[in-house]
Amino acid sequence: MLNALKKIEKKSTNKTNIILSIVFLVMVLIYSLYTFGNIPNSIFIVIATLFGAYMSMNIGANDVANNVGPAVGAKALTITGAIIIAAIFETSGALIAGGEVVNTIKKGIIDPEMFSDVNQFVWAMTAALLAGALWLNLATYIGAPVSTTHAIVGGVMGGGIAAAGMSIVSWGTVGKIASSWVISPMLGGIIAAIFLLTIKKSIIYQEFKIEAAQKMVPIYIAIMSWAFITYLMLKGLKKLIKLEFLTAAGIALIFALIIYIVVKPIIMRASKKLENNRESVNSLFTIPLIFAAALLSFAHGANDVANAIGPLAAVVDAVLSGGISTSASIPLWVMLIGAIGISLGLALYGPKLIKTVGSEITELDQIRAFSIAMAASITVIIASQLGLPVSSTHIAIGGVFGVGFLREYLYNSKDETKIRQEKKVYKEDKRTLNIYSDEKISIEKKTEKTQQDYERIVELCKLIDIEENILKADRQAINATQKVRLVKREIIKKIVAAWIITVPAAAFLSAMIFFMIKGMAT
Repeated sequence: MLNALKKIEKKSTNKTNIILSIVFLVMVLIYSLYTFGNIPNSIFIVIATLFGAYMSMNIGANDVANNVGPAVGAKALTITGAIIIAAIFETSGALIAGGEVVNTIKKGIIDPEMFSDVNQFVWAMTAALLAGALWLNLATYIGAPVSTTHAIVGGVMGGGIAAAGMSIVSWGTVGKIASSWVISPMLGGIIAAIFLLTIKKSIIYQEFKIEAAQKMVPIYIAIMSWAFITYLMLKGLKKLIKLEFLTAAGIALIFALIIYIVVKPIIMRASKKLENNRESVNSLFTIPLIFAAALLSFAHGANDVANAIGPLAAVVDAVLSGGISTSASIPLWVMLIGAIGISLGLALYGPKLIKTVGSEITELDQIRAFSIAMAASITVIIASQLGLPVSSTHIAIGGVFGVGFLREYLYNSKDETKIRQEKKVYKEDKRTLNIYSDEKISIEKKTEKTQQDYERIVELCKLIDIEENILKADRQAINATQKVRLVKREIIKKIVAAWIITVPAAAFLSAMIFFMIKGMAT
């Protein structure tokens, strides 16, 4: 009965979500018709606006989960709280720091001069928007967090190929993007694992955990502050303030020192009420983790939203100007559609991916989630300075993989050490009994007493053999099963598969949509 009621409630919720989504799309459609209805070729602006709104909702449903999922999984935030924080900071990032100009050809993957006319360019960008949105929608449905940027790249590439052939694509750039499928998760995973291991050794493994936390937690919060402020200056606020790395890092360092001075007495007071265990130490990372989720959302809104709606800005610019430009101004209404759509998509469809990122890959607590947030900011800083192409989505998920696999390694190593120690004891016991048995039988005559002693020793040896077999079975169990208990391999396989096919899948969809639009328009 209870399951039946849950199914009814779920169906009702899904129906409500669909209705609200349709209402938003209809409102966008009405606005675009009212504003551009009398302009020549306005139908393309109207269609692209509708697809852009649909795209923004799918960004909210899929990509934003990476920013807040770890905090929800660690129970630092509820899903409702995470949605509210993400919606506010994603919107703020898009409107405050999203910039006034966006590249219409994402990452320079195609040559705009190879389009034969403006109409083909408009069709290609419109197809890219719808293809990227459809792929994100499918990925959200199957529970796979993927890169919005890669979906748009695939869409633009597919539309461009359909319009002008394979030569329009900059394959070197596409190769760099493909390399990020490996670089991003590996860097994110390694850095997250390093931070988690460092925190464990400096606090969790210490006998006096609270004293260690009083010393180290303010330092970790200061490091986090430095990383996030540097990250925001280089990425989130780059359209408002253009700073070099050393300048941004120096300013961030000053803020980090101030934060350290402010935070240290707060941690001292809070820790006095805590017990000397891991759970208590975890609680000290809750507030920093909430700030991390908010800052990641702001940076994502500033950095990715404009890029995602770039094709819409390109269509509007091309129709109004009658030409093709590699960059275009973003009207406020376009940015508002993107910001509102992301917030709505997150609220209506985001919980599924938030749960996937936060709890379905591996179990997270505040310290693990804090390590993932640190990895997300520091990896982007390192990659940008080295000129490496990375995806914020892949970095965040890679961080989740990293802390999960580190947990597996530490857990299995602990059990292996215990088995080796026990086996050593059993071998020593058996050796001692065998020596005693040989001496008794060789020195004394076989009296009834010595025979009984011998039989007792034989029985003890058999017991030890049984214990050794049990230990061997334990090791086999560890090798066969325990390595999969802390990180769910089936989820990893699904996510990695979705990453690999995002660009080609979005490209294929975009090419098909381009030919459909071309067929209807000519």
